[in-house]
Amino acid sequence: MKVGLYFGTFNPIHVGHLVIANYMADFTDLDQVWLIVSPQNPLKIKSSLLPDYHRLAIVKEAIENNPKLRASDIEFHLSKPSYTSTTLAYLKEKYPENEFSLIMGEDNLRTLHKWYNYEILLKNYTFYVYPRVLTMQEEQEVVAIGFNSKNNFSELENIKICNEAPVMKVSASFIRQAIKEGKDVRYLLTEPVRKYIEEMNFYK
Repeated sequence: MKVGLYFGTFNPIHVGHLVIANYMADFTDLDQVWLIVSPQNPLKIKSSLLPDYHRLAIVKEAIENNPKLRASDIEFHLSKPSYTSTTLAYLKEKYPENEFSLIMGEDNLRTLHKWYNYEILLKNYTFYVYPRVLTMQEEQEVVAIGFNSKNNFSELENIKICNEAPVMKVSASFIRQAIKEGKDVRYLLTEPVRKYIEEMNFYK
């Protein structure tokens, strides 16, 4: 089975995440997409995250009726910080019958040279890359991480650029701030996710 791995803190998972996950599962040669909930991203600040089990529960709520999507807590059980290459090595050993690929936005591809063991990832895995319209904050984060224009990974044979994937300019940080300010976010989250967040009084 061909499985695409979509990593994220999903803090919270929103319609933008789900549109991409569904597109990759339905419009590419992937059989399934696993949403890997990251307990800690080495390039992000952990203090703003909801507890791991709540973010996992929210992802499960969001994708409950889609058999092509699966929520995974695999990184909860690995050493922290969680590095993609380590997770992939573990998954390859645990599920040898599966062929794993990576799903990422073009902003992540631009800064891939900053990833731990990125050469191993490029050598051994296929990447499915979707376009991104970055928010101002995300643009600043990409600049802060460092963009090396010499590394034009998009030209590599195992990089599949999915330009047809729908692009939504929405971010989890925008949603968190909107909730904090008492704004209406009903169209940015699926109803099960919105209800979970409302009932748990998150992000207020």
